[in-house]
Amino acid sequence: MRIAGAVRAGVTAAACGVLLTTVAACGADGGDGGKPTSASHGAADDARSDEARSVDLKTIPDVGDRYQQQIPANARQVVAVYGDGKDSADSTIALYTRSGTGSDATWKKERSWSGHNGKKGWTTDHHEGDKRSPVGVFTLSDAGGVLADPGAKLPYTQTASIQAPHYWAKSHWHDFDYVIAIDYNRVKGTAPNDPTRPQGQSKGGSIWLHMDHGSGTSACVSQSKTDMEYLLKTLDPKQHPVVVMGDKADLKAS
Repeated sequence: MRIAGAVRAGVTAAACGVLLTTVAACGADGGDGGKPTSASHGAADDARSDEARSVDLKTIPDVGDRYQQQIPANARQVVAVYGDGKDSADSTIALYTRSGTGSDATWKKERSWSGHNGKKGWTTDHHEGDKRSPVGVFTLSDAGGVLADPGAKLPYTQTASIQAPHYWAKSHWHDFDYVIAIDYNRVKGTAPNDPTRPQGQSKGGSIWLHMDHGSGTSACVSQSKTDMEYLLKTLDPKQHPVVVMGDKADLKAS
């Protein structure tokens, strides 16, 4: 586990696609969020049918050729984020794992839950401050947060410098207790709040998976604390995890 000081000399903490010192909160009013989407009740036949649709999958469901082909051949864990609509802040998140190799390889959905994305929805051309999450396939290399490492397999940086400022709404104060950096316009192998942006400031950055406050974000993808802990303990760099994210229509593009 990497442990950083409360303040890094010369480094401004960044979060959710914006510099913390220059923008308001990563979303609107708070709420519960993170409610599981998988039905736990209902007929046994429905349960068996759901299970059948979750195993022995040749591809990630509802992801067209354009993005399916961008999933690295060595990726054996995929976090899929299905946005409800191009302009919606609501999304469903699922974890898929791959077993087997070559033509015998299959995917299995491990679990799914609800979450949020950019408050204005999604974009295939993300820019700083547009309040939309970027559509695409991105690797997941680094994690961190205000709280101590919960047992993450990804490199984890615990630092107070990542904490949401307390001039934000109180419902947002714990947004960054746990985060996983999405490798969009960032340098892999650095703390999630490293401000380096290889494509330039205008393309935004610091796009994370982080804890939910019940509504849309500035560009990140948010979910409950329980779901963040699950991802941190499950995503394994040896399995080369990636996130496939976007609104449902864009994800299905061929």
